[in-house]
Amino acid sequence: MIVFDKVSKTYNGCHVLDNIDLKIAPQEFVSIVGRSGAGKSTLVKMLIGELKPTKGKVLVDNIDVSNIKSNLMPFYRRKIGIVFQDFKLLNFRTAYENIAFAMEVADLPYKKIKEDAMKILRIIGLEDRKDNFPAQLSGGEKQRVAIGRAIALKPEILIADEPTGNLDPIHTWDIVNLLIKINELGTTVILASHDKEVINSLGKRVVSLEKGKLVRDEEEGKFIV
Repeated sequence: MIVFDKVSKTYNGCHVLDNIDLKIAPQEFVSIVGRSGAGKSTLVKMLIGELKPTKGKVLVDNIDVSNIKSNLMPFYRRKIGIVFQDFKLLNFRTAYENIAFAMEVADLPYKKIKEDAMKILRIIGLEDRKDNFPAQLSGGEKQRVAIGRAIALKPEILIADEPTGNLDPIHTWDIVNLLIKINELGTTVILASHDKEVINSLGKRVVSLEKGKLVRDEEEGKFIV
C-alpha cells in the first residue's frame, strides 16, 4: 500500500530524511519512533502530501503523492485519517457534530451521516457524550472524538502523530487500545510516537529513525535509542 522509495528531504543543506526505503502493507500496524528531530513528522507530512521529497518517491496504492494535482489532493486525503497531539476539534460543535462535520464536507447524505456518526460514537465509546462540547470532555475523550472524526470517511490509512503526548497514562492506554481496535477492523495504522512504554508494550512492527536515517525495522520491535 505505502512505499517510500529512496526518499530524502533536505532543508538548507541539512538532511531531515536520508535515503529512506520503507514499505507498509495493507492493514499493518506500524510504529514510527525516534527522538525529537529524527524525521517522524517530515515522513508523515510527505505521506499526506504536505511536503515533497527532495529525492525519491512516496507511493500510496501505486500513486506518486508528489504528482497529485492540488485540486485533487483533498480527494486523495480522504484515503487518510489524521490524529494530532492537540486534538484540533471544533470548539463550538458537539462530539457528534465534530464527527459529522468530516462527512458534511464530503457532501454525504444526511441519513448516512447520522447513521455513521452514531456508529463511530459506539466504536469510540462516547455514545453517552455525543451532545457534549470539547470543553466538557476530558483530554482522553477529546482524543477519542478526534479519532472518530479521522475515521469518519472510512480511510484506508490512519496516521496518529503523537496522539498520547498530552494525556495521562490511563487515557493513553484508552487511545492505544482504540487504535488497535481500528486496526483490527481493517485500517492500516501508523503511529508516530516517542512514548517508549507504549511502543514496547504493543508487540507490533517498529520502524526507528535516527537523524533522518532508518536505522531499524523490526517485527514485534522495541523503542531503542
